[in-house]
Amino acid sequence: MITHTIRYELQDGVAVITFDEQGSPVNTMSLQWQDDLAAVTAQVLTDKAQLRGVVLASAKKTFFAGADLKGVMRSSADDAPRVFAEIERIKQHFRALETLGVPVVSCLNGTALGGGWEVALVGHHRIAVDNPKTQFGLPEITLGLIPGGGGITKMTRLLGLKGAQPYVMESRLFGPQEAFKIGVVHELVATDAELMPRALAHIAAAQGKPEAAQHVWDRKDYKMPGGTPSNPALWGMLSVAPAMLKQKTRGLYPAPEAALAAMVEGAQVDFDTAMRVESRYLAGLMTGRVARNMINTFFFNMNAIKGGTSRPAGVPRYQPHKVGLLGAGMMGSGIAWAQASKGIATVLKDVSQANADKGKAYSAKLVAKRVDKGQLSADKGQALLDRITPTERYEDLAGCDLIIEAVFESRGLKAEVTRAAEAQLAAGGFFASNTSTLPITGLAQASRDAAKFVGIHFFSPVDRMLLVEIIRGKETDDETIARAYDYVQALGKLPIVVNDSRGFYTSRTFGTFVMEGAAMLGEGIAAPVIENAAMQAGMPVGPLAVLDETALSLSVHVLDQTRADFAAEGKAYAATPGELLVERMVKELNRPGRAAGGGFYDYPAGGKKQLWPELKTHFEKPGTAWDVQTIKDRLLYRQAVETARCLAEGVLTSVHDGNIGSIFGIGFPAWTGGALQFIYGMGIDAFEARCAELAADHGPGFVLSEAVQSALRQHQPQY
Repeated sequence: MITHTIRYELQDGVAVITFDEQGSPVNTMSLQWQDDLAAVTAQVLTDKAQLRGVVLASAKKTFFAGADLKGVMRSSADDAPRVFAEIERIKQHFRALETLGVPVVSCLNGTALGGGWEVALVGHHRIAVDNPKTQFGLPEITLGLIPGGGGITKMTRLLGLKGAQPYVMESRLFGPQEAFKIGVVHELVATDAELMPRALAHIAAAQGKPEAAQHVWDRKDYKMPGGTPSNPALWGMLSVAPAMLKQKTRGLYPAPEAALAAMVEGAQVDFDTAMRVESRYLAGLMTGRVARNMINTFFFNMNAIKGGTSRPAGVPRYQPHKVGLLGAGMMGSGIAWAQASKGIATVLKDVSQANADKGKAYSAKLVAKRVDKGQLSADKGQALLDRITPTERYEDLAGCDLIIEAVFESRGLKAEVTRAAEAQLAAGGFFASNTSTLPITGLAQASRDAAKFVGIHFFSPVDRMLLVEIIRGKETDDETIARAYDYVQALGKLPIVVNDSRGFYTSRTFGTFVMEGAAMLGEGIAAPVIENAAMQAGMPVGPLAVLDETALSLSVHVLDQTRADFAAEGKAYAATPGELLVERMVKELNRPGRAAGGGFYDYPAGGKKQLWPELKTHFEKPGTAWDVQTIKDRLLYRQAVETARCLAEGVLTSVHDGNIGSIFGIGFPAWTGGALQFIYGMGIDAFEARCAELAADHGPGFVLSEAVQSALRQHQPQY
């Protein structure tokens, strides 16, 4: 029997079910697969009398990839009953195979994640190829979902509530060795060729042994490892778990709460009831907005980034060998670490040898931490440091195929180091600026070849921040963009590609967040209200705290530079209310930010930071009307509006760059799926209506032009 996604063969009493979705590199739980599974299960039941065992196998390089996520993207709240029925239908077929009365063996030739791992768990006996690249596990919570094909119920019954927690609640993935160690895989083999012989041998040895044809939870003597929720040792932990979880998620992510509920509720009832509990929670999540938002971005958009959708086609792959860095400050030192840790020879240049050595010391500190924790051997740590050459001499940059300047945000200084360093580039090499705000086209005027000049904007701290923004100047060619893309991926980071603009995409949009917060303070709203509302909306920290960390003085420097640039063009720059308040903080109140002693916050030695008490005196106005929802909307909508403007102006050329850039670059809440998915998730019409209300009450920052509205509709994703 051969279907579109499954092959069924009966040989010597063994039913071999091979998953092989035609026209796809992986197996997925598509609607066609669900129908094919029903047909194959019916055939197995027909052949039951002559069966000695069943083998589940894959014809792909991986075992099974999981659910059809495009189907989830097309679901809405009205589809919940249908989705529940589909989930239950799959489980009924799983259950039919599990309760045949013959041993079922899963042959895991490769990765099985999410629904794929749940397919693997159908087997009473699981054999895996011991490949360190193989991954097993349940990553659904990272996509706003929960395991709903039996994953929660089965892992909890296999490992207990406490043992299953990291694999279910934290989406911890694991390889074959760990799977064998915790008992969810029973045998390891060295090669794919050994899977089927071992499966057949197990089936042969299992004849006449009823327990070999049962899962542990179906046996009469089954007891849950660690006990049920009524166990006093567990009850204390479980009684506080919801509150701890709410503190972590701020109530914005329903999936972890649903997973915890399904685990605990399922542990108190029989297996079949627990499976239905799990299905109901999953159906609710699959038809909810948060899951669609997160699937769109963390699956589809992320795959677009990793697959090079924004990379110019037709350019040969580039592998960086020797990269020079100008400036050994915080950014240059961080980039040096990122490069050296990926095997790239790095020349770290500063104005003095002492400064350059200090920059290398940053990497030495990170190496020492990892060696102490056993994450890195001493030999490999030393080899990493040996790849970094600190210097004060431009001549030591000779032969670099890429040089990146990471000096202070001064147009003159950047031009000076560009001219001095470019002469050292290897033939065919290119030059990049790590500027966060200054237009690349203007900086490229100092270059000997503007086509080979590009912006590569890292985020601080470089060793922890995944995003890198690649900025195309007006003359930057495709080869340079493609090489920059390859360089960023070689560092294990996420590249987005944007066109030139003041502040590009991330800094420009980030600026609207912090300045909207500052503007609200200037309106008289209490600082703690602003900061807490931002956190409640899902931002990692409040706008005033972020301004302190990045330095209010830097914002004022950017403002002064912007005014000067406008004046050079014969224009006047109208500062926003937020910018004027920050300028007053620095120039009148002498509060430049954390690094200079204090800004919106005080930083007592050895103590916890606290909002500067004088904010009340200078800015707060008792009786100012406000409500939390409006504050949250102002902070999120203002960023979304700016993102939409970037899309309309061509600064952003794709939705996936906007979503990934907003989450990983400026901390836009993950539950929204990013600044553009925030719009698409609620619906463009609803977004436009709320923006009109905010514009009427809070100014032009929320106005959507016809061009912006048109761009949003033009780029709306279709699934």
